[in-house]
Amino acid sequence: MARTAVLWCPDWPVIAAEIVDGVPATGAVAVLHANRVVAASEVARADGVRRGLRKREAQSRCPGLVVVDHDPARDARAFEPVVAAVEEMVAGVEVVRPGVCGFAARGPARYFGGEEPAAERIVEYVAQACGVESQIGVADGGFAAGLAAREGLIVASGETVAFLAARPVEALARPALTELLRRLGITTLGAFAGLGRGDVLARFGFDAALAHRLAAGGDERPLAVRRPPPDLEVSEDYGDDPLERVDVAAFAARVLAERLHERLAGYGLACTRLAIGAVTAHGQELHRVWRHDGLLTTAAIADRVRWQLDGWLSGTTRRGAGARTAPARPTAGIIRLRLVPEGVLPHAGLQPGLWGETGEEKERAHRSFNRIQGILGPESVVTAVLGGGRSPADQVRLVPWGDELTPTRPAAPWPGRLPPPAPALVLPAPLPATVRDAAGEPVGVSARLLVTAAPARLTIGSGPPAEIVGWAGPWPVDERWWAPTEARRRARFQVALADGSAFLLSLAAGQWSVEAIYD
Repeated sequence: MARTAVLWCPDWPVIAAEIVDGVPATGAVAVLHANRVVAASEVARADGVRRGLRKREAQSRCPGLVVVDHDPARDARAFEPVVAAVEEMVAGVEVVRPGVCGFAARGPARYFGGEEPAAERIVEYVAQACGVESQIGVADGGFAAGLAAREGLIVASGETVAFLAARPVEALARPALTELLRRLGITTLGAFAGLGRGDVLARFGFDAALAHRLAAGGDERPLAVRRPPPDLEVSEDYGDDPLERVDVAAFAARVLAERLHERLAGYGLACTRLAIGAVTAHGQELHRVWRHDGLLTTAAIADRVRWQLDGWLSGTTRRGAGARTAPARPTAGIIRLRLVPEGVLPHAGLQPGLWGETGEEKERAHRSFNRIQGILGPESVVTAVLGGGRSPADQVRLVPWGDELTPTRPAAPWPGRLPPPAPALVLPAPLPATVRDAAGEPVGVSARLLVTAAPARLTIGSGPPAEIVGWAGPWPVDERWWAPTEARRRARFQVALADGSAFLLSLAAGQWSVEAIYD
């Protein structure tokens, strides 16, 4: 297996926030996504802030905590100078994710007289050029090298399996599998690797089988990646109107990403490693390689191209003790953009979209959406993204067409969440309602969550009363009780009427309202 080196920058989302937004990384800082901590500074960790904590728990442990929203584009833009500095020392750098990049160890080791001297020289150069602390790990394969980078280790050739054996199963970064393995008494990668490959596949599934391959010292992907046909490359010239603004470049990236994805789909392929190339009006050539552990979708390709163009055109730098400007913004606009899928895999399970994966219908729909957004703004065309939440209104997030479809809340089970089925229509504003029992008296809910009487009639707004033939509830919700100005306490009911319609009702502060309608 090829010797691989991985450069890792600790706490990169925190460092990126300092580089781009000026948030001091030397203080107590936490980066949050979906109300949970995804990264924390060293000072915050000393106060007990850990990944996965909810915002309120992190703030209770560290009262002076500075909270920053997670921004993958910011992380990628800030990481561009680091990758450029590494590229000045070695060839063939691949961006794994913002804060982590990898490259073949053989070339630098031969040039600098060994793997350890090469790692020291590269880390030192990155610190001088960008003012960023980093660590390098070297091992047989990218997965082991990534773990070694966390400790700044050089794992000797042939010792990778022994190095991995003592590592905990959490190193696989698969929480569901990790929890299951620990319940079975399997706590280390060595114990997991000792299981039969076929047994793991049959018992835990395909993703667990891939994790088993990593635990046994295998690489993250097959060694011999199929070389893409020459016609998979897509490019576009902008000689008459060079790309100089990030927003214009982002639009161009989306169009080019769709062309690439359609071309790959025509061959039944999906991209795992993407090369992005650009040429400026002054002849300067820019090049970067991005890779992904899964399969790059159209949105994922567009995001990475947008992030890369943002990094190039913004010329983001880090200034500090011993730092210099690297790299500078291109002296001219981009006149040519090129996407090359350097790593592809067969993808027989492509699921066509609403307008199909290819064809004139999809092109026409996308052009129409883009034109509407150009006239009325990005918010004029939105896509629904399903996430976590206790009520239907909380579970759905509308994002502009073409943006990353990322839910703001994790889809994990939520205490107090409504049982299925989900309503067909969530009202933008609840409608006032009245619920009465058979004697005509208002129905309420006691402090012990007991219904004062069986609901018999529902009146929505000023409409006529309708007979209730079935109901379920109450499902209580007591949200944000620790913040009096934001607290919300309510009880929800599902009711079915005699005419066949069904509604989701909510009772808060003695007032009934209709939140959603069932089909």
